[in-house]
Amino acid sequence: MPYRPAITYRYDGSLDGLFTCLMESYQKKEIPAEIFPPDTEQTCLLPCREIQTDRTAAQRAQTAIPQKIGPEALRFVQKGFLTCLPRKEWHLLMFLRMGFHFGPSVMTMISHEKLAPLFNAVKSLENESHYMKEFLRFSEHNDTLISRIEPKNQVLPMIAQHFCERFPEEQFLIFDETHHMALVYRPYDFAILPLEELIVPKASADEFFYRALWKMFYDTIEVPGRRNHKCRMTHMPKRYWKHMTEFEELYPELQAQRDGIEELSAHNAAEKPSLLPQRLKT
Repeated sequence: MPYRPAITYRYDGSLDGLFTCLMESYQKKEIPAEIFPPDTEQTCLLPCREIQTDRTAAQRAQTAIPQKIGPEALRFVQKGFLTCLPRKEWHLLMFLRMGFHFGPSVMTMISHEKLAPLFNAVKSLENESHYMKEFLRFSEHNDTLISRIEPKNQVLPMIAQHFCERFPEEQFLIFDETHHMALVYRPYDFAILPLEELIVPKASADEFFYRALWKMFYDTIEVPGRRNHKCRMTHMPKRYWKHMTEFEELYPELQAQRDGIEELSAHNAAEKPSLLPQRLKT
């Protein structure tokens, strides 16, 4: 790739827009020094060209990628676009240009200095998506399940299928506070929409009851002798705790529900006959 960067691009922030930048790069025989998303300040003195998204050109690029690099490469680019990698657009452009040059073998160049950051970022996205499937917690508000998350990467497209299949008959909303997006689902239909802020009504008494019940279960099954905070943070990173029911503070409503559950449990235990066999008298 002998082209020296003498220009920067600015695009509309969409994946089609990025594919248009790729086609522009080949057509002009140039590699931009930077590719800026919208509303981003230019950080260099090179001239900046506005790239208007061309759906036809983007479709040509999207068709060529699986043909010349492989279907796995297209999925990799789609995932790379969801990462929080700085300058991800430039890294994706370099990956695609190298892919068209080397073919499918580019997917094995994980240690190449120009590609390693992108491979690491995609791996981080996949790991975070996996954690979200495990640690995401819902609360019920007016017959709708609502959850808040604060991911580093744009994980909603990665976890949408899992939760839509997990709760096919429910209505739910997952709000990404970091990227101000929401996954909205109603039976057999979903959309990912921009959402600046989510304000929900106070939880019902039933919701507080189930929160207290779950927190009590989590605290009760612990084996004190095997407590290992470092191990727990390895398998359950601390940055996910903020929105997990298990780690909620016992604010008054939740504490009241927990006290009520403990009182009821103690009462039932006192009245329930022992299930252990009585020793026979001799």
